[in-house]
Amino acid sequence: MIKTPTALLAALGLLALPATTVADTLELPADAQVAVTVIDRLTLDPEQARRDDILLHPVSGYDAATHELPEYCVLVGDARLDGERIRITTEALTCIEAEGGDSEIYTGELSAAAYESDGSYGVAAACDGERCELTPDTPFLLQLASPLALEEQANPSAEINRQRRQAEGEGVANPLPAERPDPDDQ
Repeated sequence: MIKTPTALLAALGLLALPATTVADTLELPADAQVAVTVIDRLTLDPEQARRDDILLHPVSGYDAATHELPEYCVLVGDARLDGERIRITTEALTCIEAEGGDSEIYTGELSAAAYESDGSYGVAAACDGERCELTPDTPFLLQLASPLALEEQANPSAEINRQRRQAEGEGVANPLPAERPDPDDQ
């Protein structure tokens, strides 16, 4: 079952080797490491030791990452305090890969966990004693537990745009403006 939380779809306006798209599939190998950040500040302490449905997005240019996701991606995960580190696991992602006027949508489940650049599980650098905080400007690594292969999803807006381009000014998809006198010519 693919979970696509409403928050994931609402946050899409936000987004090494790139993820490959072959035959309308977004693919990453098992153990691929991608750099991400939280979208909103995340603070955990003994009073609030868990947060579900946190939103993450990929960042590029992080040297420790082995792969990159498309720029326009939103990932949904859960975070919990574990001693003096934050353990983050992911559930789902939605990505839009845009090239020129075309865009492909990929959405599905993603099994990955946060790691430090030294390979240790969780994010310890964000913690000071029992209080941990991640900010949108603090990248960390997610390592995939299994390969990712997402088929391209139907994109209704792309089909509407394609119809508009093909209508050549006729029909409802791309009506020509009515001929009217120019108001500036009076």
